[in-house]
Amino acid sequence: MHMDFNISPQDTLPIYRQIVEQLRRGIAGGQCRPGDELPSVRALAQLHAINPMTVSKAYSLLEAEGLLERRRGVGMVVASTQPLRAGKGERLALLQPALQAAAAQAVQLGLDEQAALRLFQQCLQEETNK
Repeated sequence: MHMDFNISPQDTLPIYRQIVEQLRRGIAGGQCRPGDELPSVRALAQLHAINPMTVSKAYSLLEAEGLLERRRGVGMVVASTQPLRAGKGERLALLQPALQAAAAQAVQLGLDEQAALRLFQQCLQEETNK
């Protein structure tokens, strides 16, 4: 598995929560499959110039939730016994906070609804074509 984390130190969401939320979405959306290996704590911390304890905290929280498991000699992997795959409603609920933040920014910038929706559709298209 190749998981590209988008870590933003300027975000109001703590970095460990950014990692947790991105992995939850990846697992719920099926991009992260049972048995997929995650980057090591050290590798992820070095890549994003963050404290290894931050990565360890995120991984530990997800392990406690049953989404990740430690494998001796391998490190952290997506748990092989996943809770039931998230339904559409649950996946939408995971997306809602990001959309609410984007909506608030659009209002603050004085953008009309149609312009914001067009930009969102463009972003979706770009992600789909990656």
